[in-house]
Amino acid sequence: MVTSIHDHPFRDLDPTTFHDLLRLRIDVFVVEQECAYAELDGRDTEPGTRHIWLDGTSGPVAYLRVLVEPDGSHRIGRVATLAGARGNGLAGVLLDHVHATTPGPLVLDAQTHLVPWYASLGYQRSGGEFLEDGIAHVPMAREPAVD
Repeated sequence: MVTSIHDHPFRDLDPTTFHDLLRLRIDVFVVEQECAYAELDGRDTEPGTRHIWLDGTSGPVAYLRVLVEPDGSHRIGRVATLAGARGNGLAGVLLDHVHATTPGPLVLDAQTHLVPWYASLGYQRSGGEFLEDGIAHVPMAREPAVD
């Protein structure tokens, strides 16, 4: 069972919660996808960074973070769902929350196989394919909805 969405800046996270969020990210990106990279990049603690996740019965099961870029855009990253929780639309729930609560343009680097899924949520390619940690990615952007 999944609880409500959590959306907090770093300063509001207790150490156990932040540990659990990092564990989820490391389980997905470092262990499962075999990407040896610096998971702690210094951006988690920036004042504008938001940590957004859903809890399951034993802790976080889906997560993403939103960074504020120097140009004012918001960068979505570290989108991760635990293997056992995939296929339930959890990442989509998190992104819907971001779309509803984040002003201005949104940017992200999508793993290439996920480009059609992000496109279904209103994202468009904004550049060419590139490799990051041995995995093909495509930059994508989503403009805010016009009322």
